[in-house]
Amino acid sequence: MDIFERIKKNPGPLGQFADYGEGYFIFPRLEGPIGPRMIFQGKEVVFWSANDYLGLCNHPEVKATDAKAAAEYGMYYPMGARAMSGETDEHLALEKELAEFVQKESAYVLNFGYQGMLSTIDALVSRHDVIVYDADSHACIVDGVRMHQGKSFTYRHNDIASLEKNLERATRVATEQGGGILVITEGVFGMRGQQGKLKEICELKNKFNFRLLVDDAHGFGTLGKTGAGAGEEQGCQDQIDIYFSTFAKSMAGFGAFIAGNKEVIRYLKFNLRSQIFAKSLTMPMVIGARKRLELLRTKPEIKAKLWENVHKLQNGLKERGFNLGETNTCVTPVMMEGSPVEATLLVKDLRENFGIFTSVVVYPVIPKGMILLRLIPTASHTDAEINETLAAFEAIHDKLVSGHYKQQAEQLLKEQNLEFKPI
Repeated sequence: MDIFERIKKNPGPLGQFADYGEGYFIFPRLEGPIGPRMIFQGKEVVFWSANDYLGLCNHPEVKATDAKAAAEYGMYYPMGARAMSGETDEHLALEKELAEFVQKESAYVLNFGYQGMLSTIDALVSRHDVIVYDADSHACIVDGVRMHQGKSFTYRHNDIASLEKNLERATRVATEQGGGILVITEGVFGMRGQQGKLKEICELKNKFNFRLLVDDAHGFGTLGKTGAGAGEEQGCQDQIDIYFSTFAKSMAGFGAFIAGNKEVIRYLKFNLRSQIFAKSLTMPMVIGARKRLELLRTKPEIKAKLWENVHKLQNGLKERGFNLGETNTCVTPVMMEGSPVEATLLVKDLRENFGIFTSVVVYPVIPKGMILLRLIPTASHTDAEINETLAAFEAIHDKLVSGHYKQQAEQLLKEQNLEFKPI
């Protein structure tokens, strides 16, 4: 079969929705400054889909630092890859500050989070090594494992008994092949908001010989006494061998970093293909990241305000009978039963009639028959915006339970001769 013919016949789990939802449900276009209120389809909406947890993207000191750095260096400097011509004192200073903040010996700044995780996994393991990872891991971890030429095992999400069973399997394979074991999990699972069971995983080091890589994109800046993440929150930061996070969440920017033992980070610096063969992170972002990190360290009231808003939103939703699953982080997943078409109608109702913009997630990201609306509270949201949102959710919940969206979905499918299939 011709490759393009196959693509036409099988557009993929999300691609099948393209004609129906592109530009509105998928690839929506928001306008105006990033914040709790933005413009969507010409109307102002309360915006719950930014990952700007600490509200730093519009902080006056951050904007001034970014603007000054851009004016001085432009958006291209430094010219090449770090290994060739892209090393600067600012990069090294940021790495030193990051390492100290997350309580590690050394750190290395990466261009992008997704690429960085792929390349970190690729550089850490050989074909003789075995990877054991959580079944709900982010796509960057899954894709990194796909690159691995050796054995890999998944364990049931946050299930320590399942992890232990797979570590027994991994130990047998690694012993036979003369390799080691790398366990990978997340500090915070970004879709459902659960913390990874890092403390329990670290306790298994007393029984098994493995190294632990943690992706803490949603935990960095939001969890722990100082904001150093899920490991600090759970009292096991020192037992995380490789700590990974991105600048795209609490740091309101782009780029990422890894931190850990000095020798291991030095090894990764010389072996991460996604960094060796890619341009260095630009100077405005590096200097801007240093300012953001300074605010994380010196302004604890920002994180305190974030959690005040998290508790108001999550408690309000629970009081109204909503199922938030097992979230114990800022990520606020509202889980309901329904079809993908019902989900789109529900979301459209929220946006058009109540002025509330949330992300919607359906199968295959979550199980069939489920709708997940994910809200990301920030330090910038106001009580008024939280109350507006709670009132809107109460209204749409009644419609969902009464079958209103189900009836609309059946009518829509009939009128437009649509059929959405789980591909």
